[in-house]
Amino acid sequence: MSPRPHILVVDDDLHIRTMLGRFLTDHGLSVAEARDGREMQARMRATRPDLIVLDVMLPGDDGFTLCGRLRAEGSLPVILLTARGGDTDRVVGLELGADDYVAKPFNPRELLARIRAVLRRTGQQGGDRATRSPGIYRFAGWILDTGRRTLLSPEGALTELTSGEFDLLAALVQHPQSVMSRDQLLDLVHGRTSINIDRSIDVQMSRLRRKIEANPNAPLLIKTVRNGGYFLSVPVTEDHP
Repeated sequence: MSPRPHILVVDDDLHIRTMLGRFLTDHGLSVAEARDGREMQARMRATRPDLIVLDVMLPGDDGFTLCGRLRAEGSLPVILLTARGGDTDRVVGLELGADDYVAKPFNPRELLARIRAVLRRTGQQGGDRATRSPGIYRFAGWILDTGRRTLLSPEGALTELTSGEFDLLAALVQHPQSVMSRDQLLDLVHGRTSINIDRSIDVQMSRLRRKIEANPNAPLLIKTVRNGGYFLSVPVTEDHP
């Protein structure tokens, strides 16, 4: 792991790219810049970033389209950046698998805090993460390894999760059969720097259920408590290295 996490800023506004590049570099990050999806792919072939700050309103393929492609290819962390700050756009971004969403105009220090929070969750930067000390958690045939940040299905297949989905599942697995409110989950998944709307948890929960439930419309593993939150309904065994 590089001592300076590598951030790729994708925005068609040269002023924003230059400003963010200087600010993030001054605060200990390595930064590359791209003006559109084509340049983004070229930068990624040269050096794989630890996180992408991705503007939604881009020429050619927009940020939503690019985010969807990135998520289909893996779990590279993405923070969406846009002048459209409505709840609908936020939910669309989260549905596509974005890890966070920042509306323009923004304070660079807030974006830096968001970047650091996501890097902590994905293990690219030191500090506390949503999970406790690394462990292996087994439930209903599934195996969650918080050290390697992997999830294996009962058939032994690797299940791809976004960093937010992984931390959400880790929070539930580490508190089995205990109801956790949306506020508690927001704290554990996004950290106290987050000002995301509560619905972000519901969106990520819906995505997570589609990946681990036999029938996401009638979930058996993760239950909903009306006006209460969510809980993992099955027992968990825990091993530590």
